[in-house]
Amino acid sequence: MLMAMLYGAKDLRLERGDEPPVGDGQVKVRFGAGGICGSDLSYYGKGRVGDFAVMQPLCLGHEVSGEVVEVGAGVTRVKKGDRVAINPNQPCRICRTCVAGKGHLCLKMNFYGSAAVFPHIQGVFREVIVASEAQCFPVPQSCDFRTAAMAEPLAVALHAVRRAGSLVGKSVLVTGVGPIGSLCVLAARRAGAARIVVTDVADGALKRAEALGIDDAVNAVSAPERVEAWYANKGSFDVTFECSGNAAAMTTAIQATASGGCVVQVGMIAGPTADIPVNRFVSREVDLLGAFRFDSEYGAAVRELATGGIDVSPLLTHTFKMTAANDAFAVAADRSQSMKVHLVFG
Repeated sequence: MLMAMLYGAKDLRLERGDEPPVGDGQVKVRFGAGGICGSDLSYYGKGRVGDFAVMQPLCLGHEVSGEVVEVGAGVTRVKKGDRVAINPNQPCRICRTCVAGKGHLCLKMNFYGSAAVFPHIQGVFREVIVASEAQCFPVPQSCDFRTAAMAEPLAVALHAVRRAGSLVGKSVLVTGVGPIGSLCVLAARRAGAARIVVTDVADGALKRAEALGIDDAVNAVSAPERVEAWYANKGSFDVTFECSGNAAAMTTAIQATASGGCVVQVGMIAGPTADIPVNRFVSREVDLLGAFRFDSEYGAAVRELATGGIDVSPLLTHTFKMTAANDAFAVAADRSQSMKVHLVFG
């Protein structure tokens, strides 16, 4: 089978490998579509994500859907010919965080396409994937493979919204409208937010966000006075989702959020630390929460996509064949022209 293997920064090679066997309780899935995530871009561009460096050839990718081609003994939830979205989370379910109902914080987590451990956990940009039955979520045949592959990033957004609590009737700010920020917009609207405003530093991203039904879009660089106006009277928004991973945006998020409000930090900061106005969120009791990946929200994301409850089609900007993977990564890294880029084999 064909696989996209990363050897180091901008050293992505297409290689042939053996097709994996199927064991008891496992499902063999032929790749349908896979989305390029921000972490994939970081691995590709820098050879690392934060502290996690590529130390052996790594198959990238964790946003994936496909068609079941074989099932192992004991599998009952899916059958040959089904379309499925595959949850890349593989928690142990026995450590203290798993037992506490927080499987996404598993102390022994295996996550597709990750260099967080060694040997690395290989990803899904390959013709055939073998997953556990529990990872496979059926979708209707009418559900496009690209749409089904969006279950993973949508689950991230749904988890962030869940961390914020009820959004019914609330005003929401989203800083950074790349794929995750845009999905937070859709998830927040679905959760009942009354007003949604977004910021970014790229006009192209802001323009695309307008198709998501936002109430306002502000370029934080070219119109800083509009951003600063939100700081008056101790903040303007009930909830802010900081999705850019930019330290300056964290400061904006805290100061723009009203007293007693909530900031959910979704974006990962590039460095190990960031300067933030601690006294501002302490004196105004602004809750600062982290949101990392997802757990049960994956199934919820699949249902939203399968039923059309959340429409992600405005975000699906480009599709490349796996043989053009390097071109796909170049386009995915160019925010002026892309939102979500998918790889396919067909």
